[in-house]
Amino acid sequence: MTTNLYFVRHAHSTYTPDELGRPLSEKGIQDARMVTELLIKENIDYVYSSPYKRALQTVEGIAKHINQEIVIVDDFKERRLAEGSVEDFSMAITKVWKDYDFAWPGGESSRMAQKRGVKATLQLLEKLPGKNIVIGTHGNLMVLIMNCFDSKYDFEFWKELKMPDIYRLSINGTELVNVQRIFKDANED
Repeated sequence: MTTNLYFVRHAHSTYTPDELGRPLSEKGIQDARMVTELLIKENIDYVYSSPYKRALQTVEGIAKHINQEIVIVDDFKERRLAEGSVEDFSMAITKVWKDYDFAWPGGESSRMAQKRGVKATLQLLEKLPGKNIVIGTHGNLMVLIMNCFDSKYDFEFWKELKMPDIYRLSINGTELVNVQRIFKDANED
């Protein structure tokens, strides 16, 4: 029985140091409407999300459309890169992707973040086989989960993600059978 997981990377947010409460920007709010329009066509059964406001805001439209509450799953929150801000984000993120076991002080290694994300994903697959499930999440964690199913989803793939972005993973049991990008932003053909 094939389950479709719609991983939704959140739309553009207005930067604040408050990871939990950072809201979508005006552009992000507009893009979240497009996310809803795309997902309406997908016969969604359930909506899950990271507890972070920007992820919730990105998927709240589809939850309202299908008259379902968003189920918050803490393990779908973004990877914590470090205790505070890092001086050179590009260098810091490259290091944790290149060495899956490396973690900056107070941060999560790729392996740690992947483990919690995959655990939450496998729980959904077991609980809701054959359903179409939206998961509002974040770029790093989404790609780390995808990487567990297929190693071609890696750091280079992460760097090409849009904000927002949607990937449908079709999974039979725990075997990945298909991945399809279903988001196309206004700048693409």
